[in-house]
Amino acid sequence: MRIPRLAKLTPPLLCLVLSPLAQAQSKEALYTKSLAATCANCHGTNGKVVAGSTVTSLAGLDKGYIVAQMNAFKAGTRPATVMHQISKGFNDAQIESLAGYFAAQKK
Repeated sequence: MRIPRLAKLTPPLLCLVLSPLAQAQSKEALYTKSLAATCANCHGTNGKVVAGSTVTSLAGLDKGYIVAQMNAFKAGTRPATVMHQISKGFNDAQIESLAGYFAAQKK
């Protein structure tokens, strides 16, 4: 059985058509991932610290817990070394996005 030429081209054409749509949908996800990358120096890639680290792993923590802790750092009510200053660089929406991102990561 012979496959028509158009049928052979359909998957690549769909990729070209859907690609801009997929990119537009992921702008917020890319932005959140770039914010999360600022946490990687201490908390590891995707919030997973290396074995033996004394720093808290953020991956898989409850979203509400992360938000509460970031707000406590911002307010200066939770003890920290550098998180008081770092947390002040994030607005409430960014903290919510980060918390959702890290909560969605596997431990």
